[in-house]
Amino acid sequence: MYGVDVLLEEHKRILEFTDLIKRICCHILEGKEVDTQLLKECIDFGRNYADIHHHGKEEKILFRYMIEKLGPVAEKLVRNGMLVEHDLGRYHLGEWEKAIEQYEAEAKTEYKLAIITNASGYADLLKRHAAKEDAVCYAFALRMLSDEDKERINQETEQFEQEKAKVIQEKYLVWLNTQME
Repeated sequence: MYGVDVLLEEHKRILEFTDLIKRICCHILEGKEVDTQLLKECIDFGRNYADIHHHGKEEKILFRYMIEKLGPVAEKLVRNGMLVEHDLGRYHLGEWEKAIEQYEAEAKTEYKLAIITNASGYADLLKRHAAKEDAVCYAFALRMLSDEDKERINQETEQFEQEKAKVIQEKYLVWLNTQME
């Protein structure tokens, strides 16, 4: 199913991003300078690629169909699981950003710790979240949605991709590839 295949492919890129975050955190722990510009670029990637682009497709398309068509089980899975974790990711990004701002104003160890804590927490959350979506949420949707609903999801995903994906991919995937080299 095209709509789910796109999301699965994006998870691969998001997992590469989590590896980058962990590498940056390790460098900080090893005593390397805190590269606040790189950290801000990571937050930008998290907000725009992982959240607005990827989670946007899930929330506006796939999850909407699941809630509308699949009843209470899907509603609990989406509202009490996936959407809660999306909000937790947004919280981590905000706290991470605040820690960077505090560190730039005063390079205290406690702010460095807050950077590492929130960045690492965000990376761990994304890894666990993607695994749950892949194994449980998407599998449930593929098994339970009608062929007609799957086709609508595919069409809406394709439209979303045509409208937004080119700009996102050119900016964020090029950035990620550069960081991973």
